[in-house]
Amino acid sequence: MVSAARALLASVTRVLLLADMVVVRQLLLAKDKVARSLDRLESVSNFAEFVRAFTEFGGGMVELARLTAERRADLRDERRRAQVAAARNVLERSTLMLLTSSKTCLRHPGCASARENRDTVFCQMRRAMDLIHYVVRDGLPGHEEQSHELQPFSDSHEQAAQWEAGTALGALRGLSTQVRAARARGGADAARRRALAGTLRALVERTHDFTDSAYTSHEHRQRILALAERIAYELERLVAVAVSLEEQGGSGAALESACAGATSAASELERALVAAAREQARDLSSLTNEARKLASDLAHIASSCGERESERLHSIASQLHEQLDHIIEVCKLLRHIAMSETLQVSAKFAEINLRIYGPQVVTAARTLAAHPNSSAARENLDVFVDMWAWLLADAARLAKELLDLTNERPDKQQYSSLPRPGKHGTTSKPLKAVRLDSDEQAKIAKSGLEMKMMSSEMDAETEKWQGADENNDIVKRAKNMSSMAFAMYQFTKGEGRLNTTQDLFTQAEYFAEEANRLYKIVRQFSYQVPAGTIKKELLEHLDKVPTYVQQLQFTVKEPTVGRAATFSKVDNVIQETKHLMNVISKVVTTCFDCANKYKLDFTGLSAAGAGRGSSRDEEASGGGTGDAKPGGSSSDTAM
Repeated sequence: MVSAARALLASVTRVLLLADMVVVRQLLLAKDKVARSLDRLESVSNFAEFVRAFTEFGGGMVELARLTAERRADLRDERRRAQVAAARNVLERSTLMLLTSSKTCLRHPGCASARENRDTVFCQMRRAMDLIHYVVRDGLPGHEEQSHELQPFSDSHEQAAQWEAGTALGALRGLSTQVRAARARGGADAARRRALAGTLRALVERTHDFTDSAYTSHEHRQRILALAERIAYELERLVAVAVSLEEQGGSGAALESACAGATSAASELERALVAAAREQARDLSSLTNEARKLASDLAHIASSCGERESERLHSIASQLHEQLDHIIEVCKLLRHIAMSETLQVSAKFAEINLRIYGPQVVTAARTLAAHPNSSAARENLDVFVDMWAWLLADAARLAKELLDLTNERPDKQQYSSLPRPGKHGTTSKPLKAVRLDSDEQAKIAKSGLEMKMMSSEMDAETEKWQGADENNDIVKRAKNMSSMAFAMYQFTKGEGRLNTTQDLFTQAEYFAEEANRLYKIVRQFSYQVPAGTIKKELLEHLDKVPTYVQQLQFTVKEPTVGRAATFSKVDNVIQETKHLMNVISKVVTTCFDCANKYKLDFTGLSAAGAGRGSSRDEEASGGGTGDAKPGGSSSDTAM
């Protein structure tokens, strides 16, 4: 029986290892597919080719997001999970910047600043995928030599083993552990003495980030330097006592005293480092607010032209760089006092992303200043300013978490953004907030990302209509729907203007109404299209819109009770919105093809004009639901 049990265990282990290898291979293939799509996007020479390549890239990104979410849930190592989350965050946030920077580069191929924006985004996305590759392989034999290529996103294999020693707090705790070991063993041999000296050197090196910072107060700097000298003295005394005991023997009282002195000095130095970091972290809120304002001013001035505005642009850019340097310094110190690997990784990536993407706001502003009438450059700057705001919010959130933890307050329960406390379903009191499991989070994140990709594709499609009449209602409605879809994607990330599930449901109703209006406008437009294959294709796509509109409206109005039902409704609403967005994107694309082929006129197309169409159109569009006020059922009342 024992032999059979061992054989069974060995077989099960082999099966599990084989299954894990299959999952890893599947994820790496998806990553390679996205990498190839990026290469193709980087080499396109015209906008039509870019739209096709971006559509292919979007499909690959959705699959990669799903697989990385599943893999992250399977990882046991806290640091690895945090690294995968950071890499996924970079990929998702960079997608929109990839779209706008590429469009700007195609519109202004000779503009160096536009190319710098685009190349920076490509570089960061490739680094994020390299990190995912490294974490998935987890430093397996034969891959260590590639680890140096992953900087600055990932640490090398040797650095990974020394992660804790990479922070001042980690070095201090390592030192305290070595001192306790010396006390327990009654001394320290030559190897342990060398280890103590090495840890001390690492600790002194880490404290330089505090003492060399221009933003550390004189009082904190002097205290840290004094305590660093004291701990060096206490360790020197400990080593001398250990050598004396090894050579001459004697009482352990001297060793006990030396160990107590070293431990006390380490504790005081830890408190001093935390106090210095906390002092700067408390200033981060005002720093980020000022940095946001500077970015807004930069965007406003960049749209103007003239020598005076150029001087103001340079002045604000200099101020923005100063604020950026200060915020990066704060993030660096916060990483040194982070008490968990997740917070260490978050602080590290906050610093890296600010260092790389922060200056690109100024670069995007220079592109707009050089081309003040370019809508592509304007949109690109807006997107980079949004990324700047996201990065500042990340830094502020990190500072708040560490301030709470180092203040020894009770840990606050972390809740996912779905569902949120508030009025849910038929309940009138807030639901008890609970942590979503990994499957729910992965499912909602995948759906949200798919909707974001469709939103980006819609933006790319409407960009083709630049030569059309400015009063073209098809473009206006499509852009409105793209904006709503993006807001719903932000909700799945816990960001944006939609704060509760009810906000999401109300937004979905507005989305359905806008789709209904677009349906009527395109139906009117279809009367201008001559009979043929392309008109048949347009009508095939268009006839699907009323069905999807009704499905979304029914889903929104469905009453719910309890957290699980509310979450299920949120997921269903996002799925139905995604289906409707997909068919609308096809309708808009086919409309553009018809307009180009037959040189059709858009004058007079409007929701009001479409509303005077045939009764058949009214019935197909849901019986005039486009004029209904949002609010859903009585169970989903507006906030």
